[in-house]
Amino acid sequence: MKVVKINAVWCSGCLIMNKRWNNILKNYDIETVNLDFDMDEEEVQQYNVGDILPVFIFFKNGIEVKRLVGEKTEEELINIIEEIGE
Repeated sequence: MKVVKINAVWCSGCLIMNKRWNNILKNYDIETVNLDFDMDEEEVQQYNVGDILPVFIFFKNGIEVKRLVGEKTEEELINIIEEIGE
């Protein structure tokens, strides 16, 4: 599984989600690509994200299978990871 995570330094929800995501990564082997909404603008545009951050885009076998927008609980993230399958 691969996750593209789009954040911004000015986004308070992103800071909260970074902590949650890092806690989850202690128990799962997930390739994570971190993109900054402002600094990586060209790459971010490829994913058609809106103005609400953070955005987590889950890929399995190179295909987007799930997209989360905004703040989520650790439990919600874990449920999605389990659903998709590591």
